[in-house]
Amino acid sequence: MNTYPSTGNRLRRSGSRLLLAVVGIVWMSGCGLFGGSGNAGDPVPGASKAEPEIVRYTGEKSKVIPYVYTAKRELSLTFNGMGDDKTMKRLLDELDRYGIKATFFLPGMRVAEEPDVAKEIVARGHEIENNTLNRLDLTKLGYEKIYKEIQLSNEIIRRETGMTPQYVRTRSGDYNDDVRLAAAHNGLKGVVGYSLFLHNWQSESEQEKYLYVRKHITRGGIINIDTEEDKALLEAVPMLARAAEDVGYSFIPVSKLIAHGGIRKPLEEIKGYDAIKLNPNYGNAKYNLISSNRATRNKEVALTFDDWGTDYTVTKILDILEKYDVKATFFLRANGVEANPNLARAILEAGHDVANHSYSHPVVTTLTPEQLQNDILKAHQVITEAIQQQPTMLFRPPTGEIDDKTAKIISAIGFPNIALYDVTTFDWDDHNSAKDIENNVINQTQNGSVILLHMLDDIHTIEALPIVIERLKKKGYALVKMADLIGLNQ
Repeated sequence: MNTYPSTGNRLRRSGSRLLLAVVGIVWMSGCGLFGGSGNAGDPVPGASKAEPEIVRYTGEKSKVIPYVYTAKRELSLTFNGMGDDKTMKRLLDELDRYGIKATFFLPGMRVAEEPDVAKEIVARGHEIENNTLNRLDLTKLGYEKIYKEIQLSNEIIRRETGMTPQYVRTRSGDYNDDVRLAAAHNGLKGVVGYSLFLHNWQSESEQEKYLYVRKHITRGGIINIDTEEDKALLEAVPMLARAAEDVGYSFIPVSKLIAHGGIRKPLEEIKGYDAIKLNPNYGNAKYNLISSNRATRNKEVALTFDDWGTDYTVTKILDILEKYDVKATFFLRANGVEANPNLARAILEAGHDVANHSYSHPVVTTLTPEQLQNDILKAHQVITEAIQQQPTMLFRPPTGEIDDKTAKIISAIGFPNIALYDVTTFDWDDHNSAKDIENNVINQTQNGSVILLHMLDDIHTIEALPIVIERLKKKGYALVKMADLIGLNQ
């Protein structure tokens, strides 16, 4: 980690221009330079009365934004701090080279020291937001000092660049209620966090670095890099650009990302959130184990995808399905959904059905009735909140293992229809090639079949899927959602 020069050293280095800029703002604001107030008896140039007391804000706290709720294929690249002049200009050149418009959270003190750098950031088409005055740990300060750290930084940025910050981020991204209140008190719209803070690498290979970065390219994500701390700052930009391009996403400034985003309703406001209820009285529950629909007169089959994956994998699957005009059913592992709800919403918005595959992916026959029902209930709630509507009311047990008692336990809480399959491809095993997956599907599929595939990373399903669809269609099969195949939607 780099060490940061003290405020006193920065002042000495920057000389009179910094002092004039900051002190001028301090005079106009009636505030102390370093987050405190001057002595009550000290004269303040241009002021005729004592500095007003900063009273704790009693209005609504600023919202916290670690990511933006959106299914659009976009995310933001952000930077904290302000490195030296040479580093910042090289960074701006790298961003230009890859056509990325970013958001810079700048500390007011550094903007006062080197206003030309801040102005160049704006001139290159990037946006500037507030990184506080001195990048102190605001969670350890009193309310008045927090307020002034944000206020003075706002004033310096506005004075030197003409830009008015709308958002604030602390140096570490940490915050408390006082930070949120002080942000709102200063008229800011939110306290911005991040979905990934890219720190210094250790001993990772270039491929390991790339795969790690690609894993965190997510819809609505906010990636953060500290320009004063990250030793590989300039190398990060091409890696991020490559990863975003490979996933199929684009970087846009934070303000645009937020403007494009939606508002998530609380779980309790979503119809069907309580469709699943714990029920210890499962002994007489009735259930249906559904692996196919042999009775259908239509030549149709259902493609289903289990588990969870990164945006890279799932978006590739969605693109293939869109290309061939196929709608499928996705049985989601909910702890993955919880970490990346936007991707689950994207699956739904693409016209597919979203259903329950448990929260933690246990072998359901190994759990107690209480453990199993709690796991499935939690999954239902997580998926419902992510997609903002009730999921398709099918449950698929991980590994497909089920017995009579377990089926009754599952049915009793609201899942009488338990989704199995009659075509298994073992695609979850990366030793099975795309050709193996293709042959397994074609050789097993019959009229009314339910085909099991997976959306896991680093397997060969993406390679096999286009050929599987083409061959099934060539055989005359229509590919439909499982709920439609079994008549659940009727």
